[in-house]
Amino acid sequence: MSFPTLLELDDIRMNFGAIEALRGVSFKVGKGEVVALLGDNGAGKSTLVKIISGGLKASAGRMVFDGEERFFPTPAEAKAQGIETVYQDLSLCTNVDVVGNFFMGREMVKKWLGFIPVLQEKEMEAVVAQALQNAGTRIPSLRTNVEHLSGGQRQAIELNRFAHWGGKLVLLDEPFAALGVEQTRRGLGLIRRIAGQGIGVIVITHIMQQAFQVADRIVVIRQGRVAGDVPAKQTSPDEVVGLITGEAQAYGKPSGQTQETRPNGPIPN
Repeated sequence: MSFPTLLELDDIRMNFGAIEALRGVSFKVGKGEVVALLGDNGAGKSTLVKIISGGLKASAGRMVFDGEERFFPTPAEAKAQGIETVYQDLSLCTNVDVVGNFFMGREMVKKWLGFIPVLQEKEMEAVVAQALQNAGTRIPSLRTNVEHLSGGQRQAIELNRFAHWGGKLVLLDEPFAALGVEQTRRGLGLIRRIAGQGIGVIVITHIMQQAFQVADRIVVIRQGRVAGDVPAKQTSPDEVVGLITGEAQAYGKPSGQTQETRPNGPIPN
């Protein structure tokens, strides 16, 4: 399946003094595509995510997002342009209810007597109820404080809030590390529904099974370089492990590579 390009990274490099964290990373993410970003600890995944989301400025290279070449100076600027990063501990206010979190900073108000702002509680609740219903997420009461919800429910709130407010690319950093089996299953389904809305998704995970369940494409980072970039249906967990550990040759089309190769031989172009 072909996806229109949303994000293109070209020869991204990042130096911390004499340390080369990224050594020329290049790959693309399409609109509605789920890309699993895999690699061992210290491979450069987190550094790359921070560059995409405005947390770090790359030492060299080029990034094109939604047709425009740019790096974002701050996470707030990246967020304003439609890039959201969802970490394992999320960014919800636990002592605020579901509706309040969904509309945080975007509350619906009307002016009473022309100058007194009044929250439109019923209208806001209706919007949240519809968004969660579309995602297949059930929460007993939208007036429940987030601290009383499960990890899966919290994640659903965050992802649907992002989609509702016009997000274009979401970066998920180990999203299911603290979730149970059923919550993880629901979360994986939610990612596919988010992608179905034309939103690009990058998932960082150490759990191979999750990557193959949800991803359209798998990108492996090893020692700051792309070791593999291949459709999930054209590879296997064993091959990906080989790329992560360095026991297999790079395949796919990382920067500067002209032939696709697998550990067992070339892939026809």
